[in-house]
Amino acid sequence: MQNAEQRETPAGEELDYVVVGGGSAGCIVAAELARDRATRVLLLEGGDAADANPETLLADGYKDAFVNERLMYERFSVPQAACGGRRWFLGSGRGMGGSGAVNAMVYTRGAREDYEEWPVGWRWDDVVPAFEALERVLRVRRREPTRVTESCVAAAEEAGFRRKEDLNDGDLSGVLGYEWMNFDGAERRSSYVSFLRALGARANLEVWTGTRALRVLFRERRAVGVEYRRRMRDGSLRVGRVAVRGEVVCTAGALETPRLLMLSGVGPGAWLRAAGIPTVADAPAVGRNLHDHPNVQLFFLGKRRVDCLYPELYGFHRAGAGRHLCAGQSDSCYVFYPGPSSFKEGVVKLLPAMVLPERLYALRPLVAGLRGALAAVFGSPLARAVVRQLWGIVVILGKPRSRGTLCVTCPDPEAPAAIDPCYFSHRDDLETVVRGVGLARRMAATASARAMGAFELMPGARVRDDAAVAEFVKDNAMTTYHYAGTCALGDDGAVDGALRLRGVEGVRVADASVIPTTPVAALNAPSMMIGLRAAGLVRQGR
Repeated sequence: MQNAEQRETPAGEELDYVVVGGGSAGCIVAAELARDRATRVLLLEGGDAADANPETLLADGYKDAFVNERLMYERFSVPQAACGGRRWFLGSGRGMGGSGAVNAMVYTRGAREDYEEWPVGWRWDDVVPAFEALERVLRVRRREPTRVTESCVAAAEEAGFRRKEDLNDGDLSGVLGYEWMNFDGAERRSSYVSFLRALGARANLEVWTGTRALRVLFRERRAVGVEYRRRMRDGSLRVGRVAVRGEVVCTAGALETPRLLMLSGVGPGAWLRAAGIPTVADAPAVGRNLHDHPNVQLFFLGKRRVDCLYPELYGFHRAGAGRHLCAGQSDSCYVFYPGPSSFKEGVVKLLPAMVLPERLYALRPLVAGLRGALAAVFGSPLARAVVRQLWGIVVILGKPRSRGTLCVTCPDPEAPAAIDPCYFSHRDDLETVVRGVGLARRMAATASARAMGAFELMPGARVRDDAAVAEFVKDNAMTTYHYAGTCALGDDGAVDGALRLRGVEGVRVADASVIPTTPVAALNAPSMMIGLRAAGLVRQGR
């Protein structure tokens, strides 16, 4: 496998496939297509090679990866009307493995009912074989229980959850258990490690890191290539083009794939005209249906040291009215969070983004200084002692009804897109999270939690009635980095059942963009499933 410093495709020589984005889905698509040695595959990734950031290869490296600025795209939403005009930080992973190289390695398929909301051909029974094939390669497993995690299980059971051993059999109604994770010993089993690196060097596969796709190039409405900007070994930037005779597969994620397509002239016609971009195809669904899993966190101080280093205990329940859901279907997720796992790193990374206004956050030396000061505070004996005994419950809205948009504002590939997730714009979403906070508090009030120690630090004793909790949620909620839906599957969606982009030829989308409605669970496993199925669909088309 050739890296970013090696040869380029000679001018005029055509590739069979160009895969744009080396994330959770893209690594699988590129590796699977390259198994056919008669095909030529090029994978373009804007971030670093994996070896440049070795924490992405380690099971316990995720907290270090989270604060490594080379490993995360920094984006912000437009001011959110339902959250007091607050901008939300909307980061995502960059570099080989994408968000799957920096996350907490949670592997969750979702609930059977979630996939019944997807089009025919993508229902639960349709996708389970792909999940099973993934799991054999990823070697997913659960971590061993600890004293604290078992106390948390007991607290959840007292509050009405049902303990469950297997959270990936499709039943996520009122259950809690130990989540599967994609690790093996000290190794993170990301899609990069498990598929692309495991494939080894192949003459028919090239991987260019430090290479950003600028546009998909079309002749009439047929994709014929990709324009890119590539950082060379000497630090210079080179803009070039590669030609493709087969297909371009977009796997850059739900915030980058629609942006690339619109820059290429494929998107809502009115948006493209307003941005000054010539229209190749008027695709009304591209950039719409954006949704995410917002979360809010409750923190408690225990009596003893927390003996767990991973957020491995997950619960699923129905908190809201769920007028749009099946009977018993869960609408929210509850994660028992151990403070020693990554609390320090989370605060150091996110607090400046949350408290600084846009004009000050743009001053990078100021941000670096603030992060350094926060790191120094956490180095004090008192702070270390508190974090050792800190635990939390993360309340995640798993079935949001709010829908937003992403659109480009000009032809410049360097200009940020206008991202408006419209968090809590549907009244059911805020109501569900408020009720979820109540359920989390009921867990913390049980005898098992009190025995462990559950002095509430946040939101605190002053935030009690529903109105106060709602204000707390609007002020403190953040993304769970589960962006989806911007090139959705469906009869009226951007892609058809074979993931082919409607309105043009030779382009498929194979990442979380195509998810029409999110599962209640994390999206890394569904994204990898989509990548694996996409590779099969491309081969069938060939």
